[in-house]
Amino acid sequence: MGTIASSGSTVITANYGRFRRRIAMGIVALVLLVVGGIVGVNRLLDDAPAAPDDVVAVPEAQLPDLGDAVPVLASLSSDAPAPDPAALSEQLTPLLEVPGLGTGVSAEVVDVATGDVLLDADAADPATPASTAKLLTAAAVLVTLDPAERFETTVVAGSTPGEVVLVGGGDLTLSRTAPSQTYPGAPTVDDLAAQVVAAMPAGTPVTRVVVDSSLFSGPLTASGWGPADAPSSYAAPVTATAVDGARVAPGSTARSGQPGLDAGSALADALGVPGATVVLGQAPAGAEVLGSVLSAPVARQVEQALSMSDNMLAEALARHVAIARGLPATFDGGAQAVIDAVAEAGVDTSGVTLADGSGLSREDRIPAGVLTAVVQGAADGSLGGASLMLSGLPVAGYDGTLADRGDDDPATAPGAIRAKTGTLLGVHALAGTVVTTDGRLLAFAVVADGSSDEAAAENALDDFASELAACGCR
Repeated sequence: MGTIASSGSTVITANYGRFRRRIAMGIVALVLLVVGGIVGVNRLLDDAPAAPDDVVAVPEAQLPDLGDAVPVLASLSSDAPAPDPAALSEQLTPLLEVPGLGTGVSAEVVDVATGDVLLDADAADPATPASTAKLLTAAAVLVTLDPAERFETTVVAGSTPGEVVLVGGGDLTLSRTAPSQTYPGAPTVDDLAAQVVAAMPAGTPVTRVVVDSSLFSGPLTASGWGPADAPSSYAAPVTATAVDGARVAPGSTARSGQPGLDAGSALADALGVPGATVVLGQAPAGAEVLGSVLSAPVARQVEQALSMSDNMLAEALARHVAIARGLPATFDGGAQAVIDAVAEAGVDTSGVTLADGSGLSREDRIPAGVLTAVVQGAADGSLGGASLMLSGLPVAGYDGTLADRGDDDPATAPGAIRAKTGTLLGVHALAGTVVTTDGRLLAFAVVADGSSDEAAAENALDDFASELAACGCR
């Protein structure tokens, strides 16, 4: 390394000298060009015929007064009137008592600017959060990891000729297609395979692919998951190596029961050896790296996990929080890491119990007040870098899991309500932000974990959020 550095310094010095001489010559040439141009223009003016006496003078152009520019993206007015708690409670409380929500409904509404609680309906009571638990995971990720951080997937040489090892780095978005059909910005297996082919001696056949998922440990499913949850259309066994979010095929809704082996098979296909043996194992210590790819930034993965309520991304992200905090990369370690990170960021986590990072577990408990505290902290900037999570919240009537949950009322048009959904059998939740008709930003959460009518419960939650957006309540 010393010889390379010394040689490099000599070359840099020589190049720098030549660079300075070239700059000086360039400046001289530019000056001559400018001077020559001025002289040429003056000669043209001297030789030009005089203007006739009957030339009509043209008045100078008058530009219209456009006034001050109005910002396209303006911040909310700090003077927007805040709802009166009594008026707001009178308007919203009946919506929490509709039969579709069942028993055990809890809710909270907070003024983001002041932190004032405008509505408290058993907001301190722990409740089954379903996927609104991803709000805590997202916040924990953003206050723990660099939002620009990327997760690396590598291929290293195996212990025998013709063997390569796919080492999972906890990026489940690695794509079998270019581009990914599900995760914009995801790395591709083809890119990884091309690097491997270039790094291996020409003509070396790959006969065996080993998949190393040792970055994550512990059970593949969480306590509180049902036997039909993994694999299903929404979850799979959680491993550090997967392709397309552990889907059985690119763009499919069905998830796989063997994500690691699927990833190994995808690499074998990309290497042109679909018949190669694919097994689970570990990479040899100090093995030569043959190729590597990087995931999309953490911030984008957080957005994707929230917008489409992607359980697999949420679980992987929780494991990375655990690793960063020195805890085991397991379901229990990830859950504890999420709680600790959010608590250290300033949120009172009293009543919070987690068994996973996605909210799929029936054992998860989060009070509605904690959900609003996380949203409020992200919205007012007090929760570290968690503000980035707001861009991942689905917009009612527009995208994500709220794409088909909105109405045509201009007062509650797309953009007024941004919220994370939560749905399990008998559980329906909604938590996020609302801009009222007066332009006031509110954080809210509603959790109903005793519902028996899915359609009625969703309609009731949507009515609550829409009424909140339309409510002047003064």
